[in-house]
Amino acid sequence: MQWQEHRTFGNLPACSAPTPPVPLLPTRPAYPSMPRILPTLVVAQFFCTSLWFAGNAVAPDIAAQLHLPPSFVATLTSAVQLGFITGTLTFALLALADRFSPSRVFCASALLAAACNLGVNMVGIGATELLALRFLTGFFLAGIYPVGMKIAADYFEAGLGRSLGFLVGALVLGTAFPHLLRAATAQLPWQYVTGATSALALLGGTALVLLVPDGPYRRAGQQLRLTAFLAGFREPAFRAAAFGYFGHMWELYTFWAFVPVLLAAYNHLHPGAALPVPLLSFLIIGVGSLACVGSGLLSQKLGPRPVATAALALSGLCCVASPLVLGSGSVALLLGFLFFWGVVVVADSPLFSTLVARHAPAASRGTSLTIVNCLGFALTIASIQLTNWLGHFLAPPYLLLPLAVGPALGLVGLLRGRNTPADFNN
Repeated sequence: MQWQEHRTFGNLPACSAPTPPVPLLPTRPAYPSMPRILPTLVVAQFFCTSLWFAGNAVAPDIAAQLHLPPSFVATLTSAVQLGFITGTLTFALLALADRFSPSRVFCASALLAAACNLGVNMVGIGATELLALRFLTGFFLAGIYPVGMKIAADYFEAGLGRSLGFLVGALVLGTAFPHLLRAATAQLPWQYVTGATSALALLGGTALVLLVPDGPYRRAGQQLRLTAFLAGFREPAFRAAAFGYFGHMWELYTFWAFVPVLLAAYNHLHPGAALPVPLLSFLIIGVGSLACVGSGLLSQKLGPRPVATAALALSGLCCVASPLVLGSGSVALLLGFLFFWGVVVVADSPLFSTLVARHAPAASRGTSLTIVNCLGFALTIASIQLTNWLGHFLAPPYLLLPLAVGPALGLVGLLRGRNTPADFNN
């Protein structure tokens, strides 16, 4: 077969030349399989936040070893909270989660928090060193909990309430887990609890940085702006969500901190009851993890704002009703009430975080979440210390009644805020 010569007419070829390839537009970088992101985040959050109440679970053992008064439990809890507040303020001012890779910030914080938690096991440690280490553990937890929510928001714009429901549920379960560890290792030295929780935090931080890169919706803030954390508070919807969260936080951690105290007080008044305090503390606090998942799923149908409002109102009613139930002397009523309270007291937590994340400026979302956490946890110190002080004047059944102030003010702030479609969409 012979090829024929192509003839040209003027400057036009008889057959056109091959069309050059069209350059491809830049594409978004490839991300890992989305189904693995949320489970990895949840497990990492659970492992790392087990550090939070590791000191509380062994506080009676430490107090006995160091010859400290029973009120030392509240002091130990406040040390962690104060560290967390200082950490969140530092992270917010420096905008670390917005300027740098959130996954790397999470991992570094997990490793440092685990080291501080493990330091409690040092031989010859005193009360001052113990409180300092718990303070530092709380400081580095500021790079775990709010940064984990930031990572979730960078991946899941749709269905954020459901995602944060699982994530905050992991926090709740991690918070309760040291009590279960203590119940399971009752015959072993208390150092096993702090050692185990530190090992879990190491695993969680490492897994997150290896398996969860920065999300597709992340907008990195490249410049340091010390006032970036104030940007969200200029928006009425953001302020309403934040004030609702503050009212919720006034109640939450004080309830968690005093659950073992209330159970121990019941055992003291009714010696025949012999309630297993560590195990019941784990179950009452841990049931909140299911509530967070359930409220997140429910928000898919009803929206985060209505569900959060209902949960906050129910937990406020529990505060008001607490003297009647805690003073009744009925084991069944006591445990049923505490389990119900354990559900509603935290069911609104992921939904407030969802509302805060949605109404925060995109470029400072991580900083906004962090500063709201900072202010909320500052309230927990005041609440815990006030409740501890009132314990000298009030009988145990009346101890948690003043917590009703938080949900009441939170509801006022939430209901006075301006509604937006994001408050009712999934």
